[in-house]
Amino acid sequence: MNKGMKPFAVEMKNITKKFGDFTANDGINLDVKHGEIHALLGENGAGKSTLMNILYGLYSPTEGEIYINGEKADMVDPNVAISKGLGMVHQHFMLVEPFTVLENIILGMEPMKGITLDMKKARENVLELSKKYGLTVDPDAKIQDITVGMQQRVEILKALYRGADILILDEPTAVLTPQEIKEFTHIIQGLAEQGKTIIIITHKLKEIKSMADRCTIIRRGKKIGTVDVEDVSIKDLAEMMVGRQVLLKVEKDKQVPGDVYLKIDDLVVSDIRNIKKVNGLNLEIKAGEIHGIAGVDGNGQSELLEALTGLRHVESGNIYLKDEDVTNFTPAKIQEKGMSNIPEDRQRRGLVLDFTVSENMILENFQKEPFSKKGILQHQNIVHFSEELIDKFDIRPRKPEYKAGDLSGGNQQKVIIAREITNDPDVLIAAQPTRGLDVGAIEYVHRFLVEQRNKGRAVLLVSFELDEVLALSDRISVIYEGKIVQTLERDETDENELGLLMAGGERNER
Repeated sequence: MNKGMKPFAVEMKNITKKFGDFTANDGINLDVKHGEIHALLGENGAGKSTLMNILYGLYSPTEGEIYINGEKADMVDPNVAISKGLGMVHQHFMLVEPFTVLENIILGMEPMKGITLDMKKARENVLELSKKYGLTVDPDAKIQDITVGMQQRVEILKALYRGADILILDEPTAVLTPQEIKEFTHIIQGLAEQGKTIIIITHKLKEIKSMADRCTIIRRGKKIGTVDVEDVSIKDLAEMMVGRQVLLKVEKDKQVPGDVYLKIDDLVVSDIRNIKKVNGLNLEIKAGEIHGIAGVDGNGQSELLEALTGLRHVESGNIYLKDEDVTNFTPAKIQEKGMSNIPEDRQRRGLVLDFTVSENMILENFQKEPFSKKGILQHQNIVHFSEELIDKFDIRPRKPEYKAGDLSGGNQQKVIIAREITNDPDVLIAAQPTRGLDVGAIEYVHRFLVEQRNKGRAVLLVSFELDEVLALSDRISVIYEGKIVQTLERDETDENELGLLMAGGERNER
């Protein structure tokens, strides 16, 4: 109990969860106070999401007990959790894309007038909630037409509409732009001020410092400790999380870039609705440089990446790979010509989730030796190759037969990076390469990207993490409304100037 005060909002005692012989949670104790923002910090695969899935009734614990507001609760399924005042917003949103915002929020809990749906009442309720908690949404917009940040608000409203007093948010900022992260922080703080209890699963140390009251650290399934956030530094949190000293700064020597390896001339690409999203874009990426693209989401980054990798038709303009025109080549042909790609959406574009880790490792080369002989897959060679990469890239659990869909987000990302870098490309496109990764994995990926640059490869980095673009890039190009508005040497610019250019402003000449 909480020093004679009212009971904890959430108390989890000695929670153990096993999947076969793998222990995801090992005797974890967690207590969360009323009205606090409590961060759950850990590396990818540390067991954070598993613990919260147990709290929300998606998994049953192998051992242990759960108390909500001091009362023992048997969370057999999410309906029980919802009835106890819990709501969960998952990392990959659970929304029906063709439905409107309003329809998604009330889905399964529609107010009725006799036997008909009372949409007027539903709209009133939703607008009242959105006003109360500062979650502005357009109730009539379709989910497929709104930004990711807006979709997240819909998920939070959906939980509040169902009466949630305790909100579990799984990696809530992984898909948000810097501006959306600021808005999200205000929203979360506002919810806590109004008495809601918030649990945030994350590994973004800067955000824990800016929004959480307390933080519980989990490492490899075990609880390391709970700390008051104001009493610890980002460095302390990083070390508790990974169990060693972590390099928070990217170390790279200055080097002279070489020839232009990727040239984009006057590129025009439209989206699904035939709106020009890339509109006369010019760009040159040189050997031995990391060239960062900075921009607010929705300014043509996705369409540019899809055009470069052969996934979207180029209307006009050209793409040259080492002086060869590869415009509108197939993805396989582009890869063959020396371009590898860490895709923006790992689940839709990077992996076959139902395939094993080892099958995903050879997706692009399964027809070549030593993985295939006369059209027959050589399973022993495939598994041996995968085991080497699993070790080298620290993919957990270390099981090549594990399905890719069962790995944590960060470990899925490591599978993609391992595969793409092993292809030995001339040009590496890295789109959101550390999205959803913890500080240890980020350090690893950053080191790897710098290594590619040092080997004389051309690296195109597209990231919404402005800190990441600034830390890694040799040159930075700002994309706005489908065009490159400015290309700057990294050491001649800063976050403020880039932010201004990203919003469509002019550069202040120094």
